Amino acid sequence: MERGELPRRDIPTPDSWRQKAACIGYPPEAFFPTDGVGVDAARQICAECTVRDPCLEYALANRENHGVWGGCSERERRRILKRRRAEASQ
Repeated sequence: MERGELPRRDIPTPDSWRQKAACIGYPPEAFFPTDGVGVDAARQICAECTVRDPCLEYALANRENHGVWGGCSERERRRILKRRRAEASQ
């Protein structure tokens, strides 16, 4: 692994987990909220989901900058990536 490179996680192909996601049937806008109340509502849906981890890993690997993925907001995903970079550089 080169310096600054994030450790690779098992990243599933998009279709392998999306078909099982709890968010199927909800409008996409529910996961791209404009306020904290919307983020909390999306997280409640994610809390029931059996594919939260693959969803989050997909968002991290693809640098999804908007929306709630795997129960995490944009800010939370940035923190996760920052922490992983720090761990990788040690």
